Amino acid sequence: MQNPLHLDPQQAFNEVATFQRKLAAGLQNLRGLGEQEYANTPREAVYNEDKLTVWHMKGSNKPTARVPIVIVYALVNTVWMTDLQEDRSLVRNLLEQGEDVYLIDWGYPDGADRWLTLDDYLNGYLDRAVDAVRKRHGLDAINLLGICQGGTFSLCYTAMHPEKVKNLVTMVTPVDFRTPDNMLSHWVQSMDVDLFVDTLGNVPAELMNWVYLMLKPLRLNQQKYVSMVEILDNPAELKNFLRMERWIFDSPDQAGEAFREFIKAFFQQNKLIKGDLQIGRQPVDLGMVTQPVLNIYATQDHLVPPDASRALQRHVGTTDYTEIAFKGGHIGIYVSGRAQREVAPSIHQWLRQRGA
Repeated sequence: MQNPLHLDPQQAFNEVATFQRKLAAGLQNLRGLGEQEYANTPREAVYNEDKLTVWHMKGSNKPTARVPIVIVYALVNTVWMTDLQEDRSLVRNLLEQGEDVYLIDWGYPDGADRWLTLDDYLNGYLDRAVDAVRKRHGLDAINLLGICQGGTFSLCYTAMHPEKVKNLVTMVTPVDFRTPDNMLSHWVQSMDVDLFVDTLGNVPAELMNWVYLMLKPLRLNQQKYVSMVEILDNPAELKNFLRMERWIFDSPDQAGEAFREFIKAFFQQNKLIKGDLQIGRQPVDLGMVTQPVLNIYATQDHLVPPDASRALQRHVGTTDYTEIAFKGGHIGIYVSGRAQREVAPSIHQWLRQRGA
């Protein structure tokens, strides 16, 4: 009788046997691996305030850059995606290029931070962190590198404090929060954010993680764990996988009031590009961003679609605007092999051309 599915019994048997072998080897590997560490680049805390820490990152050679670069990450994850492991580290790559790198670590908000506002974060913590770095180097202005929501914060900060920023780099940064392909934006348009925050207080990290995972439910909740079987017998690849998983689920809660403001002003009302945004009592006009701007976006980004980031060019006041399209996704721009070769050298070269 003809086999309508064209199955080869021997091939099927071999595939099952291979699966069983990998699974058995993987279970043995898992027992001996333990928790995977990240953020291993040497560093020194140079400023602390409440939950915030400013880290000065240490390379093997003395920096050659004349102006330090301060990395501002999002509130929704830890900054250590920029330093995931030795061979997948934006921080290490920047240090190797000669940059003088500082990281702003927002920490883990608790009940005491429930009422922190965007004004507290940007005109308070971020401003004082920038001042601390400026004072250490005796400079009027430093370079800012803002990533994701941290890029949006960096844009707002630069618009409000232009005298303190020499050059601005944004990576996978949302600017237009209402592009048609922004699924996250579609989800929150009809959200009663007041009821949400008034009920929860701080927004639990676990809830935020599952929201992001459900943007690609099959790929991020099932497929990656099925695919994990293929690397179970490879300790090095398995360590990389577990290290990434640890970072994904090692997320801070969100300070409730700042979350409320961000969802309303940015996602629901799109005030950043409409020109009527205020942080505290200060207006945020992107036309005030007249510094050189390098905007790097990811062509396959499901969290910050390219059009959401490319909108920046139409709204900043600078005549020195550069755009780089990275062939990858929102996470790949930090950890892929291509990113290690392309991202930090591009940032370094761009800064050197501007005397920084």
